[in-house]
Amino acid sequence: MLDSLKQKKNSQRIKMRIKTGDLVKVINGKDKGKTGEVLKTIPLQNRVVVKGINLRTKHVKPTQEGETGRILTEEASLHASNVMFFSKDKNLTSKIEYFIDKEGVKKRRLKKTGEVID
Repeated sequence: MLDSLKQKKNSQRIKMRIKTGDLVKVINGKDKGKTGEVLKTIPLQNRVVVKGINLRTKHVKPTQEGETGRILTEEASLHASNVMFFSKDKNLTSKIEYFIDKEGVKKRRLKKTGEVID
C-alpha cells in the first residue's frame, strides 16, 4: 500500500525550464560555481545530469576470466533547483520565462536581460 502511494507521487511529471543542451551553472552543493552542459533531464524526479559535474567513481569487478577490474567515473544527477541557466554571451545566470512571440510560437527568454534563447 505504501509503495503504491510513493509511485503515484513520483509518477507526475514536473515542468522543467532547463532542457538538454543548455549551459547551466551550479548554484549550490560541492560543485558550486562550475558550469557545464546538460546531458540529460529526468522530469519525473526533477533532476538533471550535467557534463563534468557531480562525478562519481564506480569500481567494476571483472566478469570473465582474463579480464581486469576497472574504475569508472560518471556523472550523477543533480536536483534541478541546484542549477541555473547560464548565458555565455552576457556571463550571467538568470531564470527562464516562456512567452509567445508575434508569430504565435512559444519561446524561452532570460528574465534578467530579455535575451531570447531559442
